Amino acid sequence: MLILGVDPGSRKAGFSLIQLQGKKAIYVDSFTVHYDVKLSFLDRLGRIYNSCSQIINDFSPNEIAIESLVYVKNVSSLAKLAQARGAMIGAFMQTHEGKVFEYSPNFVKASVTSYGHASKEAVQRILDSIFGEKDYDSDDESDALAIAFCHSISRSSRRQKSRNVLEKPLYNKGSSLKSFAKAYRGKV
Repeated sequence: MLILGVDPGSRKAGFSLIQLQGKKAIYVDSFTVHYDVKLSFLDRLGRIYNSCSQIINDFSPNEIAIESLVYVKNVSSLAKLAQARGAMIGAFMQTHEGKVFEYSPNFVKASVTSYGHASKEAVQRILDSIFGEKDYDSDDESDALAIAFCHSISRSSRRQKSRNVLEKPLYNKGSSLKSFAKAYRGKV
């Protein structure tokens, strides 16, 4: 089982691969992709999509774990990050529908260090103790390794639960749109 961990970004993104052999996680590779900030943002989104498609073709992971959106004060930065994530997820879904998982930054930190507000240095120390000391190109790269590792230890419980937030179908044949809207409210 090969897991690709992704720390998304619109200027650079971290990627990491770990191999699961039984219950043991083995470090395979990690790297940072730097996107040309001189390109228009829309052109950069195309590059992000293409780079993610190429990574899937080159490494053929079985599952992909990506970090969910983080709170940022700058709305413009949040919008760009969301669009970059969308381009990445769009590329991943071409071949991995149902095999892409997302984790919040605090959940990743808690999974690795047992503390959801741990520093990046604390996360890296734990990762070094698990996988051996690594010379990361960027924090994005070590974050991607943490995301991949988080998924490796969370995947069995995630797969047992529905991947959809909704626990049962909300709209059945013969239901009214009003009953659908009432059931849908607050579920997503």
